[in-house]
Amino acid sequence: MPVHQIRPDVTVLSDSLEVPGIGHLPVNAFVLHAAQPVVVDTGLGLPDRDFLRTLDEALDPADVRWIWLTHPDRDHTGGIFDLLEAAPKARVVTTFLSVGIMSCERPLPMDRLYLLNPGQSLDVGDRTLTAFRPPLYDNPSTIGFFDDLSGVCFSSDCFGGPMDSAGLAEAPDVREIGADELRTAQLLWATVDSPWVQNVDTRHYLATFGQLRDREPPLVLSSHLPPAPGITGRMVGTLGSAAGTAPFIGPDQQALERMLAGFEPAGG
Repeated sequence: MPVHQIRPDVTVLSDSLEVPGIGHLPVNAFVLHAAQPVVVDTGLGLPDRDFLRTLDEALDPADVRWIWLTHPDRDHTGGIFDLLEAAPKARVVTTFLSVGIMSCERPLPMDRLYLLNPGQSLDVGDRTLTAFRPPLYDNPSTIGFFDDLSGVCFSSDCFGGPMDSAGLAEAPDVREIGADELRTAQLLWATVDSPWVQNVDTRHYLATFGQLRDREPPLVLSSHLPPAPGITGRMVGTLGSAAGTAPFIGPDQQALERMLAGFEPAGG
């Protein structure tokens, strides 16, 4: 897992997953080096990942004060319980609904929660973080946030896009790929991750980008895209055009059988 310090106060813990037929999906967690350090999501829970070891390259896990859980999907919660044990002063910032979803498998400790709704803010010592509902999401409990000091937007799944290789997926700057390639990737991800976008009223949907347009964040940090500095307006335009787009349709059983027929087992 590459670790990129892209600003003095932001470190990206990069990872990726190869998704057949789609590409290499970035899976990022972040460290916000505030006066009270914040970890944003905790990566994948696969057996070959060690989130705490990766985090230790950015800061001592014991110093973490806040764990901002943007939503409880498994690609965001991989290291959360290990981090809670390693960071005894840390509290989990998330929504009531997110806590409920987590309780179906392994409940979060209730005395270490801090529940926040879109529009509410959290003081982390030298800055406030203002929660918002990103325009695109795949989980109804999703909350991203704006860092009110730097203007940086942490957008959860919104603005994501699969890349052509693991190297690009884990890159420190999404501008390493061309504008057309990025647009195609983001529109594909919009249809995969938020298939409901085909049914929205365009006028109301475009209004959900109001905070992003008003704030004009100089840097957008998505869970599923390399860091995106200086192109917020362009990306908003891309996602704004997703309204009415047909949803992604994955392979069916016949396609799976064709893939398996061409698969050569190791040692076979």
